[in-house]
Amino acid sequence: MVKTSLCGLTSDEILDLIIPLGYTRAHAISISNSIYKKSVCDISHIAKIPLRLKAELRNIALSGIYFPLASEVSVDKSIKYLFRTDTGKEIETVYIPDNKRNTVCVSTQSGCRMGCSFCVTARHGFRGNLTAGEIVNQIIALPQAAKVTHVVFMGMGEPMDNLENVLKACSIITAEWGLAISSRNITVSTVGIASGVEQFLLRSECNLTLSLFSPFGEERIKIIPAESQYPVQKTIDIMKKFPLRKKRRLSLAYVMIKDLNDTDLHLEGLKAILRGSSIRVNLLSYHHVSNDQNCSSSAERMQFFKHNLIVSGISASIRKSRGTDISAACGLLAIR
Repeated sequence: MVKTSLCGLTSDEILDLIIPLGYTRAHAISISNSIYKKSVCDISHIAKIPLRLKAELRNIALSGIYFPLASEVSVDKSIKYLFRTDTGKEIETVYIPDNKRNTVCVSTQSGCRMGCSFCVTARHGFRGNLTAGEIVNQIIALPQAAKVTHVVFMGMGEPMDNLENVLKACSIITAEWGLAISSRNITVSTVGIASGVEQFLLRSECNLTLSLFSPFGEERIKIIPAESQYPVQKTIDIMKKFPLRKKRRLSLAYVMIKDLNDTDLHLEGLKAILRGSSIRVNLLSYHHVSNDQNCSSSAERMQFFKHNLIVSGISASIRKSRGTDISAACGLLAIR
């Protein structure tokens, strides 16, 4: 008999599982709290439910929580973890401590099929989508699970290519019966699959960031093949028109590469596509990979971009890279 994984179920789905056994919503909430808030991996240890329910649950379900196979620690104290799902898909997850802010960078796919040339993950190939449970497990199975304050969907894979599982994972992470992390502290990254972006904005309260690379479509398509099917201007137009509420943040991630996308022309292009919007810009250093002639823009050039964007009325910041020495920074995750 194939048992149901409790990790990845909503409280309503857990209720549907136990109602035929004669139990109530209160029991379902107790089960979900034990799984998501306390990372209970043994059904026998679930609190506030009868012994008979524990016995019956063990016959039809398992916790669905599994732990990392390996880890690697950066000099900046970031930690990269390797997971393998029960179907054999391998993924990497990064825990990033920073004073009172502790962030987990989760993967949504094993590998990726977007094929962006500056991303090492694309070279891993595509091994499949992760379920909502496999996404959430990357948080609750960490030794630091109780300390997590923020979650970013910026690991392996394109979230909008696995939209339904990403939306469900976001609902579990933000629900009071789940991890109870504020939607303001959840950010999902995308290369801009327009239909997915529109659905995500409508069906979630979490933040969204668009990986841009260049404000010019004819340049962007050389690096981000998805541009051919999903022109970035359409995605930006969707973001511009969407009414923001509850301090939700929409942003662009702009990886700066020396002499490639950091010219004055690119700066003016950025200003043009963002003028009149509340979309902010996160400027990121480029991470050099093997057999690559490109290098990151200088700190001075990045400051120049930031200053000129702010003067133009566009919110901008420079995001600090973490875990580069263990290949845990953005675009470097790939199973080795």
